[in-house]
Amino acid sequence: MTGLVLKLGPHERVLINGAVIENGEKRSRLAIMTPNANILRLRDAIHPEEVNTPVRRVCYIAQMVLSGDADPGDARMQLLRGIEQLSQALTDHDSRTQLALASRAVMDDQHYQALKALRSLLPREERLFAAARA
Repeated sequence: MTGLVLKLGPHERVLINGAVIENGEKRSRLAIMTPNANILRLRDAIHPEEVNTPVRRVCYIAQMVLSGDADPGDARMQLLRGIEQLSQALTDHDSRTQLALASRAVMDDQHYQALKALRSLLPREERLFAAARA
């Protein structure tokens, strides 16, 4: 059995193919069996006013595809260009690995996986900005 398994906390919301779904009182698991379904946990969503760093900008583009607010074909070049720009700044092995995963996911139209890989870079980006301010 393949597919994405979402583990949801009480009253947690998720966007699936444009529909907001809210979990009930108890924790639950949902198995998403439809290939290429657009899924976004609303607790993980980046709001427009939070798009203030390079990694957040690229994440936001992937998020817009998942929410149905951007065409995957139109977003592909923006995502790949953004990932390439990030790879020039984030040169350590772990970052390069995540960027390669994100790039491959974009090429395969797997925007959830691309967003997942890109989000893993947010703590590293925050540390870099904190070090630059110090």
